[in-house]
Amino acid sequence: MEWRRIAIAGIGFYLLWMSAMTALSDDVPRITKEELKGMLGHGDVVVIDVRANVDWIGSGFKIKGAVREDPRKLSSWMDKYSKDKTLVFYCS
Repeated sequence: MEWRRIAIAGIGFYLLWMSAMTALSDDVPRITKEELKGMLGHGDVVVIDVRANVDWIGSGFKIKGAVREDPRKLSSWMDKYSKDKTLVFYCS
């Protein structure tokens, strides 16, 4: 019976975490691919591809000029980008 309580608590925690992440993601500004096309090539824009490694490797689509960064190692690379730049994160 104890394992059931642990499993139910784990599932509840996971659902709570997922709903919090969904709520937070609603606050993130989004742009269309047409808007991004108009931004590409500008020196003040950096496109950072933060897709999971398996998604990035398996994709036939890569944004020309985008920098690939590991989303799990944010603290190791975030400071290398100037605060004066517009950062566009590709994660889909």
